[in-house]
Amino acid sequence: MTMETKNLKQSLIGWRRHFHRNPELSYKEYETSEYIAEVLGTFDGIEVSRPTETSVLGVLRGMKTDGPVVLLRADIDALPVSEETGVEYASSNPGVMHACGHDAHSAMLLGAACELSRMRGEIDGEIRFVFQHAEEDFPGGATELVDLGVADGVDYAFALHVSPDYETGYFAVREGAFCAAADDFRIRITGRGGHAASPDTAIDPIITGSEFTMSLQTVVSRKISPHKVPVISVTNFHGGDAMNVIPEHVEIGGTVRSIDEASRVRAREELEHVLKGVTAAHRAEYTIDWDIGYPSVFNRTEAVEVTRNAAGKIFGTDKLIEVDQPIFGTEDFSSFSQAVPASMQFIGVHSKEAGGSYPLHHPRFTVDEEALEKGALYFVEIARSLVT
Repeated sequence: MTMETKNLKQSLIGWRRHFHRNPELSYKEYETSEYIAEVLGTFDGIEVSRPTETSVLGVLRGMKTDGPVVLLRADIDALPVSEETGVEYASSNPGVMHACGHDAHSAMLLGAACELSRMRGEIDGEIRFVFQHAEEDFPGGATELVDLGVADGVDYAFALHVSPDYETGYFAVREGAFCAAADDFRIRITGRGGHAASPDTAIDPIITGSEFTMSLQTVVSRKISPHKVPVISVTNFHGGDAMNVIPEHVEIGGTVRSIDEASRVRAREELEHVLKGVTAAHRAEYTIDWDIGYPSVFNRTEAVEVTRNAAGKIFGTDKLIEVDQPIFGTEDFSSFSQAVPASMQFIGVHSKEAGGSYPLHHPRFTVDEEALEKGALYFVEIARSLVT
């Protein structure tokens, strides 16, 4: 397999910087998707379609078509973050930034499409290049695309996510649960307001809410198996305006992150059980609303085996890191992983020479562009190993 390495590297950097300079939020990726469609259209043999207004599907069918169907996915949306990187190609859209690496994901998949289009004569099967909208905004673009049939007939699905936790040149592999499911809650506890000097005449929702927040920790420590324990975090607590007034109500919000589906359901049940008990003890009332979010991404053994072989050839087996714990972030690639055997893994993008490593979603998050070429060639090797 001959790669025009120099031209590929230059193209990857150019595409990535274009995306970075022109970020768009979830469901608003109009210019981004139009640009991707235009670039894909310059590659021989790739049929370009638009499953939704802001997503792009490229299909490469080999000269033989009885082989497997492989889906390669990149997400294309940005975040509502004001960039502080100071790079010359920084966001030109105030308050919007590619702070999660989707610019790199899109560039790497374009690079793979470019290289694989040159190999069409060797391909037996079909490759689908999915440039997916709205990963950052629930219910997520992946669910929409799966519902539209983009994954129908697919034998394997693969995705990459950049990670500042690993240095450039390294590839992190995880089999099984890759990341968490996320369910957010909003609670309103209503008591009876009163004067702060006469708390006995009130039903204090701040005391009730505080007791609930502290008691909630027993769900994790005492109600669910430690082998499948979720993370429950209260992230906001609002109530009251005056120093001398006990308020009528408080509002509490937070999130439940879980890997196992049974513990996911159990955590929600136990949270509500604690809420019901604490409010009853204080003679307060409550309402709770749930936003049931993305399920966990699950990397199937057969797909991960393909990943290990491909990554070993591109990165070197000595640069593969076996990840023994799932992360508790979320990813809507879970919709694809529920539909077909799938593998989503991390590619290192941190360079010591670049200085400090900022986390995903940080206004100073950066990507070492030296990682882009290996990411693109990983996708190429995945496809080559399955359909040639």
